[in-house]
Amino acid sequence: MAPVLETRGLDKHFGGIVAADEVSLSIAKGARHALIGPNGAGKTTVVNLLTGVLRPTAGQILLDGRDITGLAPHERVRLGIARTFQINQLFADLTPIETLGLAISERLGLGSDWWRIVGSRSSVTDEIAELIERFRLGDVMCERTAILPYGKQRLLEIALAIACKPRVLLLDEPAAGVPEDERHEILSSVEALPKDVTVLLIEHDMDIIFSFADRISVLVNGSLFVEGDPDEVARDPRVRAVYLGEAFDA
Repeated sequence: MAPVLETRGLDKHFGGIVAADEVSLSIAKGARHALIGPNGAGKTTVVNLLTGVLRPTAGQILLDGRDITGLAPHERVRLGIARTFQINQLFADLTPIETLGLAISERLGLGSDWWRIVGSRSSVTDEIAELIERFRLGDVMCERTAILPYGKQRLLEIALAIACKPRVLLLDEPAAGVPEDERHEILSSVEALPKDVTVLLIEHDMDIIFSFADRISVLVNGSLFVEGDPDEVARDPRVRAVYLGEAFDA
């Protein structure tokens, strides 16, 4: 099966620092693919390259076989790539209803009149209601985002990404900073993401990774180090050496 998202020899240099070094990823349609590695491995750099926030020094990015390397971030969103961030990028003064209404209206090409459309079009209001229910935001749907518990903000950010109707969703540490008693909602929502949406997940919590992913790529010092299914990666002595400091003889 042809990959839905692919990188070929992706490089990113910041002066003399190599943040991504010949990274070639192949992500299958519908996959639950995890990108892991120690701090500073280059994981967020790769996501920023995939979404167009950064331009690569060299290499290609393909979506369904189309070269999107030179496209701007908003053009990639329109083609079906959405993301969340390590630190959320939400509208602090909007409520979840308003935030989702804005995203849906913008997707439909109705962004300039979104505040009228939210209450006047049943297709928009039905979609908002479905997202509010799916991501367990009903109890805070009319509260300003700035005052929501952090776990709810993370749920809203995932809901906002899904409102863009992505084919590929990039989740950059969705549970980072979330208190332990709120993490189960994040995990349940990630596990329940639509099966037709391909997911690339960055996460440090290995319990999340191994319960979610069907394929794992390990990045170390900007380079693709190991790749395989979860069992293969868990058994690989090179991965254990990186994460656990175990001795490894090459």
